[in-house]
Amino acid sequence: MKLERIISMIYMLLNHEIITASALAEKYNVSQRTIYRDIDVICAAGIPVVSYQGVKGGFGIIKDYKMEKSLLGSYDVGSLVTLLSSMSTVFEDEKAAETIQKLKTIQHEKDSPVLSMNLASRQLYNDSLRLLRAAITECCVVRFKYINARNEKTERIVEPVRLIYEYDVWYLFAYCRDRKDYRKFRLSRMADLQAMGEHFTKHKHAAPEEVTFKHLRNQGNPVHAVIHFSADCLAKAMDYFYGAEKTYLDDGSFLLTITLEHMERTLWLIPMLLSFGDGAEVKEPPELREAVHAKLKKMIQKYSEV
Repeated sequence: MKLERIISMIYMLLNHEIITASALAEKYNVSQRTIYRDIDVICAAGIPVVSYQGVKGGFGIIKDYKMEKSLLGSYDVGSLVTLLSSMSTVFEDEKAAETIQKLKTIQHEKDSPVLSMNLASRQLYNDSLRLLRAAITECCVVRFKYINARNEKTERIVEPVRLIYEYDVWYLFAYCRDRKDYRKFRLSRMADLQAMGEHFTKHKHAAPEEVTFKHLRNQGNPVHAVIHFSADCLAKAMDYFYGAEKTYLDDGSFLLTITLEHMERTLWLIPMLLSFGDGAEVKEPPELREAVHAKLKKMIQKYSEV
């Protein structure tokens, strides 16, 4: 895990005057480019890491940097313990458990947790998560059946790169051999997941943040969907569309502006909007309004005889 690696790197830097990027890369079995990114993260956290040039160069923490009991404050330690504890329940990670114990030794006994987190709420995915994590670590090709947002069923053979937890959803970022490009797959849409005996070269793959998905490039311009919600839908709408632009009206109702990358992304919006019943109405764009209307017509036809 990236967080565990960074914590370990901090202790390595504390215990060595200078350590090279190549030595860190070898220790953690990652590329030097990944080490440079991790160093940037450590620096961004306020830890003064210095780069020394020359044959005996490398990275080190400046000698004048002082700390009390720990490099990390009590809030930081508590947050890390909470996060790692949650991750260890998902992956049954012994190394993470060891890191938790190390952190607890520098945590003040009187400090009560200010953060609670549960990543293991979806127990159904745990076996898949463990299989995929092992496949990523061992550079093992995996195969699974997949259903996309258009309900199209395919079988995929992929080279897994990273697990991503985003907006309460687990994804697999992987190189898809069928599409010959990178893709993000929702674990909830996978079936018959299995590791194959074949292995791939780890360092040839890009990180998710370095990839612009080619299959989304030509989908058109961003779409701004404007939805009118009645006043009694406020709490539910804020749960579903937290962060969307809100305009409150005099009668207590409100408009939400939801920005989507392209028109195809509105497909997932339709069933969500229908769950509001007559409390939600699409104002813009016309294409989305027409799509909702078409869906409602089909629903009415199903109940034409009562």
